[in-house]
Amino acid sequence: MDLVQKIMDMGAHQAAQIKVEDIPFDRSFRSLCESNACGNYGKSYMCPPDAGDIDELIAKAKTFDYAVVYQTVGSLEDSYDFEGMMAAGERQNDLAQEISIAFKDNFAETLHLGAGGCRVCPVCAKRTDEPCRYPEKALSSLETYGIAVSELAARCGMKYIHGANTVTYFGAFFYKK
Repeated sequence: MDLVQKIMDMGAHQAAQIKVEDIPFDRSFRSLCESNACGNYGKSYMCPPDAGDIDELIAKAKTFDYAVVYQTVGSLEDSYDFEGMMAAGERQNDLAQEISIAFKDNFAETLHLGAGGCRVCPVCAKRTDEPCRYPEKALSSLETYGIAVSELAARCGMKYIHGANTVTYFGAFFYKK
């Protein structure tokens, strides 16, 4: 099965396979999460601190053999087009869910990481003191697992930025051979 081609056929702008040992992990990304720049720190089960200890998450990711890294690129009216960014993020999340469903039965164990925080629910159940509503669909971000996404893109031969008036989102589907 050619995962890269299947993910491209599903709508990814680009996709590439990488050995997990070649993925750039950096535990310092946790400090970015702790600065709460995105507003999800402590407010989402799939984000820090609830997602788990950074060293444990990196160790978990490193138990896999390969990952297919994929990206979507959205067009924006201008650099302030928040609605366009959100729509592009929604397309990325829809693709991530489609990938998870399509390949869940092909591997005994997988790890799927997305862009930004989990976007399965409009409001995370963490914020309303409920258990996660969809644990089988919930996604942590690449950054939550300490992955340097700009370096990962370069190692996969992908652009991290696609120019003015675009937004690029990344995801990675980890699996064991």
